[in-house]
Amino acid sequence: MSLIVADGLTKTYTKGAVSVEALKDLTFTIDRASFVSFIGPSGSGKTTLLNLIGALDRPTTGRLLVSDTDVRTLDRRAAAAFRGHTIGFIFQEFNLMPVLTAYENVEYPLLLVQRVPAPERKQRVLALLDAVGVADQQNKYPDQLSGGQKQRIAVARALVTNPQLVLADEPTANLDHANAALVMSTMRRMRDSLKTTFVFSTHDPRVMAEAEIVFRLEDGRLVSRDDTGVAA
Repeated sequence: MSLIVADGLTKTYTKGAVSVEALKDLTFTIDRASFVSFIGPSGSGKTTLLNLIGALDRPTTGRLLVSDTDVRTLDRRAAAAFRGHTIGFIFQEFNLMPVLTAYENVEYPLLLVQRVPAPERKQRVLALLDAVGVADQQNKYPDQLSGGQKQRIAVARALVTNPQLVLADEPTANLDHANAALVMSTMRRMRDSLKTTFVFSTHDPRVMAEAEIVFRLEDGRLVSRDDTGVAA
């Protein structure tokens, strides 16, 4: 069953008299519980596409359904609510809040969006910190953590709202080989246990090798789909 459906998806940015078509007539589907990568050179449209799927931006034309919701119809407030309940984000630069502990960073989305009662918040946060292997770091601040620890905390934060979809933009770019492998195995394990869909934007062969489906973008166009993954 499809979680994401794009049909003739286009995104055009206009500044003055100049228009740039960042995405050009993309059509694809992504099933629930998939592990998918979008690859391509810089400027191919990967981050733009993730922003559209994540309801951070709106398509210019075409149809984009995410969890049966047409993201083009969402105003700013509705888009924020949709993201808070449906989508988790993992960023290249981790984006942890420096004044919060690891525990508090993971807990924050539950306070901000879902207002989950305190006992359930604690249960969810501790379970995820344990699942990603950083429960012993819960009282540390981001500047006391390694890059791999920060990214695993970012994974826990993305999953704490029980999202249907996690979007990860270059999630291993700042990690060495060992930490990248650990983060990818953590995300695959969480996908298998929670049936969460993971969609990556990446240049990293290590991420491509983990993907079950690899879409290639060039100059804003979808030029290929490999359903076996790069590793096969």
